[in-house]
Amino acid sequence: MSDNPPVPPLPPQPAEEAARTGGAPATTPTAAAYDPSADPDNTGVPTSLHGEVDDIGRGFVSALFDISFRTFITRRLASVFYLVGLIAIAIGFIVYLVSGIISGVSYLVNGNVGAGLSLIVATLILVPVIAMFSVIALRFVIEGVVALIAIAENTERTAENTGTSPR
Repeated sequence: MSDNPPVPPLPPQPAEEAARTGGAPATTPTAAAYDPSADPDNTGVPTSLHGEVDDIGRGFVSALFDISFRTFITRRLASVFYLVGLIAIAIGFIVYLVSGIISGVSYLVNGNVGAGLSLIVATLILVPVIAMFSVIALRFVIEGVVALIAIAENTERTAENTGTSPR
């Protein structure tokens, strides 16, 4: 038995054209048949989709000042936001770890051994755990926003192919 389930072929014509012709295929197919051997990532999604590649050609600055919000820049900036967030979490990790250890040592020097050891142990346990949860939360938020943008882009493409306008 095969590891990969069979992938259905792409329709030979857009939905709008099929609705006009009553489902009869056009004389010249508008899309090539799906070839699994030519699929680079084995997802079944054709790589010849238009939209995001066309938007990159428009330029980032023009997309940034698109007041109609027809071009999304979030997907392009997601990795930048993630990197900046990771840097901020790393800085916070270092600051809280060092300040917690210094505070614990100062309690030890001043004669409060119990408070000093408790603070050092709590710092060594809690700061890395909180930093890891912060990285996970950052990733969840950015993935959620990117997924919403992808849904919006796919909905817009679907509406274009069916002849309706989402906006």
